[in-house]
Amino acid sequence: MQTTESITEIKKTTLPNGLKIVTEKIESVKSVTAGIWVKTGSRNESDELAGITHFLEHMLFKGTKNRNSYEISKSMESVGGYLNAFTSTEYTCYYTRCLDSKLDRGLDVLSDMVRNSIFPDEELEKEKKVVLEEMKMYKDSPDDYIFELFSSQVFNGHPIGRPIIGFEETVSSFSRQDLYDYIASRYRPDNLLVAVAGNVDHDKVIELISEKLDLEATGETTNEEQPLTPYETTQQKAYKAIEQTHMIMGRRALNYDHPDKYLLLLANTILGGGMSSRLHQNIREKYGYCYSIGTFNQSYTDSGLFGVYIGTDKGYVDHVRELITKEFEKIQSEPVGKEELSEAKTQLKGKLMLSQESTSNRMTRLAKSELYFNRFVTLDELVENIDAVTSEDLLEFSKEFFNIDEYSETLLLPEEK
Repeated sequence: MQTTESITEIKKTTLPNGLKIVTEKIESVKSVTAGIWVKTGSRNESDELAGITHFLEHMLFKGTKNRNSYEISKSMESVGGYLNAFTSTEYTCYYTRCLDSKLDRGLDVLSDMVRNSIFPDEELEKEKKVVLEEMKMYKDSPDDYIFELFSSQVFNGHPIGRPIIGFEETVSSFSRQDLYDYIASRYRPDNLLVAVAGNVDHDKVIELISEKLDLEATGETTNEEQPLTPYETTQQKAYKAIEQTHMIMGRRALNYDHPDKYLLLLANTILGGGMSSRLHQNIREKYGYCYSIGTFNQSYTDSGLFGVYIGTDKGYVDHVRELITKEFEKIQSEPVGKEELSEAKTQLKGKLMLSQESTSNRMTRLAKSELYFNRFVTLDELVENIDAVTSEDLLEFSKEFFNIDEYSETLLLPEEK
């Protein structure tokens, strides 16, 4: 049975086969961003198929029963739009941005890719080489490479810790049948979500998707239990032919629905959210120990990842570690001042408001709300939760979360010359 619900300009429909459609109408624009989201990511792979979600994302651009790879590439560019895709730990998205008058074409191409890809042998072997080059590119980028090392360190022995792109030996082994089998098990209507934001009519999207992505319901998609492995703090060092030392100090953090997530968002902003943050002002502006420093905060369904990243000279590493530790001790022991907390809240809310000017951002927020909360999380709700945080709340949270004994460290050092 088809069901529909709506909040102001946001509407949601579940088709009889289980596929969900969410739209947000924005009358002030003449464009739309449409995405087909699959609730599958690198953590849903077996060890033997590590990287297949990302590889499949590449292969969906390589030809269908109706279009070859060039025709797919040209389909939206020829009308001033574009097609792209990305893979994460927990989801995959294929999307297009185009004029609202070309939404029909955009959804037709995306649906064709998801439903009718044929994975030609020649393209399969060629794309393996492309992905292996992509792996080299990431390894040549120290800030990408150290994040991969750090994630595998903090989630050692768990699928979250594997690189999304996979490994050379797994990617090299993929067959056409592997791709077909993975699609059959994961690209099912109950595991798909279509999100559209822009000058769009919800009923029109339902009509188009019902016609173009009319997938047969084949039962409920199953997800294996993935209990988190015990977390132990560790230190690791790796070496590359680079000039700087790259360093991450971090720990496991909070899942998407954790009650303390707004506390961490504000602490993250205060410590490392831009040039006015404590870490930037202290380590870069006061001491000149780095060009780049900042914090990151990544959430998953059942866990998260928080850390401080810095690129610095290897001679400064001990000083930098000491300064980061002092900033952690400060936020653990001293209440954040009223003005600083107010500015952090304003910064967070300002970023939220600015993101509303992009149909791509709004489509993504629409989809993630549905994927993680099964409902639309309004801006008013986000602002209300941010404003509700007090300095006392933040202090109590920080006493435990910023305990340096819970932090692991990864160093990527220049090779000895």
